[in-house]
Amino acid sequence: MAFTLKINGTPHEVDVDGDIPLLWVLRDVLGMTGTKFGCGQGLCGACTVHVDGHAVRSCQTPVDSVGDSAITTIEAIGQAPQGAALQKAWLELEVVQCGYCQSGQIMSAAALLKDTPKPTDDDIDAAMSGNVCRCGTYQRIRAAIKHAAGV
Repeated sequence: MAFTLKINGTPHEVDVDGDIPLLWVLRDVLGMTGTKFGCGQGLCGACTVHVDGHAVRSCQTPVDSVGDSAITTIEAIGQAPQGAALQKAWLELEVVQCGYCQSGQIMSAAALLKDTPKPTDDDIDAAMSGNVCRCGTYQRIRAAIKHAAGV
């Protein structure tokens, strides 16, 4: 089936089965490899993107469920104020170790800061609980979110 997806402000025509996960459309069809495959079950958060500003697991989101929604990926999150602040904080605080999970971490954190500009530790824990970092950089992630939020 043919779908027109609004990704990072640009329409993209794709011809795929409706039940294919958005993750594979982004990565394999459109070549947007910033969004990572982690577990394939929506449990690790590596595949997090925004659909109409909400953090979703793209590995569990069928492309036919997206409709006319605006999709934002890690490739464009720096265009939003929260995303730009987070990317800067990530670099300044040297959050990244292996880096594999970080695009999903930043996407979840950007959704948090959009809805909760001055998050508490509990807010951060709740928003980031579905994002796994196998390197264990959780304290640096929390510090970077607070730094980006100015708390």
